[in-house]
Amino acid sequence: MTSPGSLVLLLALAGSVSSMEVYTSKVVQAVNGTDVRLKCTFSSSATLGDDVTVSWTFRPLAGGSEESVFYYHREPFPPDKGRFLGRAVWDGNTKSSDGSIIIRNIQQSYNGTYLCQVKNPPDVHGEMGEIVLQVVDKVKFSEIVLLLLVIGVGSIVIIIVVLAVVMFRYYCKQKTHSTAMSVMECREKLTEKPLNLTEVNA
Repeated sequence: MTSPGSLVLLLALAGSVSSMEVYTSKVVQAVNGTDVRLKCTFSSSATLGDDVTVSWTFRPLAGGSEESVFYYHREPFPPDKGRFLGRAVWDGNTKSSDGSIIIRNIQQSYNGTYLCQVKNPPDVHGEMGEIVLQVVDKVKFSEIVLLLLVIGVGSIVIIIVVLAVVMFRYYCKQKTHSTAMSVMECREKLTEKPLNLTEVNA
């Protein structure tokens, strides 16, 4: 039977052991055929030494068993088989609390959840970081050209309409001004006094 003193000691030891905290982006999007960095940082109450391990695993979106992506312990250990062979690259620094990796040439089959687990004895417990990777297709060049063409034509049409409205208003204003001047000239001529013929003959 455990004595009260031993129980208190066990509780104290259990309370002194801190769990590892792992931080990752929840959702990451990547364009098919490009490289993507899966960021995984962590914090530990214990001093970071050479015993830090970082394990990356992959859970397919379509379901199925988990697959090892990368493992680090004192040095990088990339996968020697599977879909990530020659694709997973170490891009972290455990001394700086960084366990990130890069996946080269992302494919549609890489859609899924990536799990990052970090251990730094005695901190060996804690939740794993999760990243849901969404691979999207590239935008085709023809689609980009079409989009730019639509935007360009639309802008030109708007400019032409604005210029037409401005010119029309200017023309109407000039015409109104010219008509007003003609009416005034006619009125002035009608109100002009006739010449004195006697004075002219003299």
